[in-house]
Parts: sequence; C-alpha cells; structure tokens
Amino acid sequence: IAPLLPPTCSTEKLMSCRNKILHNSNKSLFYFPPQSSTQGYFAELDNSELSHLIPPSVGNRRDVLFGNLPEIYEFHNRTFLRELENCAEKPELVGTCFLKRKEELQVYEKYCQNKPRSEVLWRQCGDSLFFQECQKKLDHKLSLDAYLLKPVQRITKYQLMLKEMLKCSKGEGTAELEEALTTMLDIIKSVNDSMHQIAITGFEGNLSELGKLLMQGSFNVWTDHKKGHSKVKDLARFKPMQRHLFLYDKMMLFCKKREETTDGHEKTPSYSFKHSLKMSAVGITENVKGDIKKFEVWYNGREEVYIIQAPSMDVKNMWVSEIRKVLTGQLEACRGTHTHAHENISLLVLTPFITTYFIQLEAEGHVPL
Repeated sequence: IAPLLPPTCSTEKLMSCRNKILHNSNKSLFYFPPQSSTQGYFAELDNSELSHLIPPSVGNRRDVLFGNLPEIYEFHNRTFLRELENCAEKPELVGTCFLKRKEELQVYEKYCQNKPRSEVLWRQCGDSLFFQECQKKLDHKLSLDAYLLKPVQRITKYQLMLKEMLKCSKGEGTAELEEALTTMLDIIKSVNDSMHQIAITGFEGNLSELGKLLMQGSFNVWTDHKKGHSKVKDLARFKPMQRHLFLYDKMMLFCKKREETTDGHEKTPSYSFKHSLKMSAVGITENVKGDIKKFEVWYNGREEVYIIQAPSMDVKNMWVSEIRKVLTGQLEACRGTHTHAHENISLLVLTPFITTYFIQLEAEGHVPL
C-alpha cells in the first residue's frame, strides 16, 4: 500500500502512485481463480462414479453451497476485470468503472447474504470423502471453502483500494473515486445489515414489506407504558434491556440478541423478535436530560415511551438523523397527498404524530424543513 503523498507532489508522482496501486491490485485483488476452480465441483456432483460419495446433506442444495458464485465469475472475469485492466494507462478512470457497474456490483450483496447458510452446510459436509477426492482430482492446493471465501474478501478490498488511490489523487477523476468509494461503503453497509436481518427469528410478518433496512444496532432501552401494572412499569423504567434495533422505512423492530455456538465453531448471533413500532405513529425527542447518548422514541401520543441509549454520540446522531429523514419523508408525502383536496385541514389532524415530532424539534431549536 502506497503511503500518503504530500500535496506538493508532482502530477507525475501522483500518476505513478496510482499506477502502482492499480498494478499491485491487479496481481492480488482482481485475480479471481478460474471458473474451473468451482466448475470442477459442479461436474463431479453430476459424476455418476462419485455419486455414492456425495454427502446426503448436499443433495440438491448446491445452490446453497455455492450461492450465486457463477454469476459473480461471469461479471468479474468477462466484464469488470477487463474494464479495470483497461485503466492501467489511465487510473483516473477507475472511479468511473465502479460507478458504471454500480448495479452489477450488487451480485456481491446477494452472495454475502447466502454465505452463512453456505458455511453451515460446508461444516456438515466439508470433511467428507467426496470433497477430498474432488480436491485431489482437480489438483487444487486449497479446499473448496477457500474459494468460496474469495468474493467476501474482494468486496472489502475494493473499498481499501479506492481509499488508497484517493490518497494519491487530485484533479481529474478524484470526484469519481470519491463517489465510487461511497458506493462501495454503502454496499458493504447493506451487506452487513442484511447479514443481521436474516438472523431475525419470530417475526410473523414479511420483512421485505417493511421497506429498506436503514440501520441496525444494539442499545440499552428503558420503557415506560401508560397502561400496565405499576410495579412492572417501575421495573421497566429503571432497569434497561439489551435490545437490537432494526430501523426500516415503515417500522422499527426491537429484538433480543442471542448468540449460539454450533459444532464448536464461533458464536453466530440470532435476533429474537420482541415488538415493533409503525413509523407512521412514532415521535422522537433528540435530547434526554442526564445523558448525551440517549434519545427518546415515543408511540401513539406517548402511550409508549422508549429511552434509547446509544454506545456513542456518533451512533446516536446517525440514528436520530435516519429517523428524522423517515419522518420528514412521511410529512412531505402527506403534504403532497393532501395539498389540493384538503388545503384548509390542519396538518395536525392529518398527521398528528409526525406534526408533534416537528413541534418537539422546534422546541429544541431544530427546524428540519
């Protein structure tokens, strides 16, 4: 990795720096094992001579084991790699390559979402005689799971390369590199969030109907309900609960994080669904007395109040910002829907919870619109 160059560096040195990074990346980052590395396993799974060795757990589940790896090979080797190699003489175009293939790069997200299922299956069958024979027959130095890990490693290394190139960039192509880096970081965040989402258990609805998953994270949560036994209310008010929150466009989910150890391997988290709040009935108070890391989410006109303590101010600010965007979007949608038909109707009547949220913000000195 090239060091950060001082601003006084000449254009020639900057170009040399970027060329070196791209050249080194082409040797390692962009090298993708030939399709035969895994295609050989596909062929052996169809080989009648080895059929008696195929583990029962694999059966017709090769799509779980391999995910959409063939799709990634197709995209990487036939399209993306060639375009990046063409940037060897003009590294300032690398950012444009990433932006041009922004949608296609989503294939990595799909692959990563399936990876936990693939790993579980591999732990069940990886030591079988079938895969040992395949590795010998294909003359592979590495076992299959090493090749299955490559796409996950690559999606992380893409953004590292872009960061290093940005350190050696100014002028032409810099804006595109910055936008490309933002794109890759967004994809990584989306991958990370979706990996947590697939571990949610006990939610009876359809998660895909809740809109985009915006944020997820663990918090201390205190609750206060108008209804309920006074002793229970007092206990809930003073004793925090550990909750993992998932923020969607339409709903906020509260889950309890559980860690399970399977077959002596590392702990894998799961999230037991506890309750949800519809964002159309949510209000927020950004600042809570006594702790700058706390904010307040309330529901149905403060019938339910949740004091949420973030692990840091940065995390709190990100969550408050995202919740504010959701509520602002709802308010704007209501304004657009009712502008012509209900011009004289109070916004307070149309969107009581959202309007109360803005009244609260204005009282605290915030004017989001």
